Amino acid sequence: METTAHSTSAAPAAAVSASSGITVTPVTTAADKKAFILFQYEMYKGDPNFVPPLVMDRENLLNEKKNPWFEFGRAQLFLARDASGKIVGRISASEDPRYNEFHGVKVGWFGLFECVDDVAVAKPLFEAAEAWVKARGLTEMLGPCSFSSNIDWSFLVEGFDSPPVLMMPYNPRYYPKLAEACGYGKAKDLWAWAIDVSGEIPEKVARIAEKVRVREGLVVRQASMKDWDSEVKRIKEIYNAAWEKNWGFVPMTDREFDHLAKDLKMILVPELTLIAEVKGEPVAFAITLPDANQAIKLAKGYLTTFGLPIGLVKMLLGLKKIRSGRLAILGIKQGYRRRGLDSVLFLDTFNKSKALGWKGGEISWTLEDNDLVNRAIEVFGCKKYKTYRVMGKQLGAPAPRN
Repeated sequence: METTAHSTSAAPAAAVSASSGITVTPVTTAADKKAFILFQYEMYKGDPNFVPPLVMDRENLLNEKKNPWFEFGRAQLFLARDASGKIVGRISASEDPRYNEFHGVKVGWFGLFECVDDVAVAKPLFEAAEAWVKARGLTEMLGPCSFSSNIDWSFLVEGFDSPPVLMMPYNPRYYPKLAEACGYGKAKDLWAWAIDVSGEIPEKVARIAEKVRVREGLVVRQASMKDWDSEVKRIKEIYNAAWEKNWGFVPMTDREFDHLAKDLKMILVPELTLIAEVKGEPVAFAITLPDANQAIKLAKGYLTTFGLPIGLVKMLLGLKKIRSGRLAILGIKQGYRRRGLDSVLFLDTFNKSKALGWKGGEISWTLEDNDLVNRAIEVFGCKKYKTYRVMGKQLGAPAPRN
């Protein structure tokens, strides 16, 4: 289904690969959209590390009335079927005009990619997405990306021996190879770091962090859930200023940020939602989320079964048992960077996680070439244990617009 904040164009025609008998068609009906969503669950049957997302969350992601990204973005979903009509692959093509304006580029995105291990299926899927993107005057394709880098993107390329943590992707090992066979190469690697909080922070590292706290007059406090709307505004201001022109980053609109904040509030741990202030001014923040994937997995995609809240009950019970999490966001305002504030936030997050009885978790993701941040994480004893990859392809001259 194609959607845009301003207009809806006619969906592209079906593409047929005569040599393989694969037909790629745009998603235009509710039945197609449902099939698009459910294909992912079929693909991962028997994979012990797959965490089935809630079907309702996938539906909301694709719903232009519920996902605020669609207020400015546009997307098209595609399904691939074999000669018998069986679905064997899916992909999305999308355009984010705010990203392109922010970075001064002409990039389109592929995403939501799922495919059997067959280049003959992957190739027409990518070709359909590329044609859609080129028709919009875009000259490069990046992905995978579920519409926004603020939500979900990249292929897992290393670290397949454990499940993904909350809001991190997971895929079969062969997906990057399929993309390579279709002309895509590495654009950027993202790293995930494992941290063990059962031990102690090196004394020298802790001492330096405390010196930074005193020198900067830094006060780190936990966010107030009673004043959550105001806290969201403070965090949002830091977030959109913190990354500036970082590779892949795009500032969130107020609606996007508020939508995400509302979703996350249900699982936030106040002790691990930290705001750092200097003379009362919020200048940095760090948010560590419990790894709700451990509970989501128990629901097997559904909160209810035959009208009974079986999945919901399993999730709620599972949430109480979680003892690990993900340091998902750490942002520092311009003018306060390279002054050690990150070390204070790391230290406080470590100590508070330990006080809560947590055993460990993940810091993710960081850019492979962000040496300053990566070195700081290593100093705290973290180990790089997963690698994710954003892949790209130059598409050449765009097709003329109709």
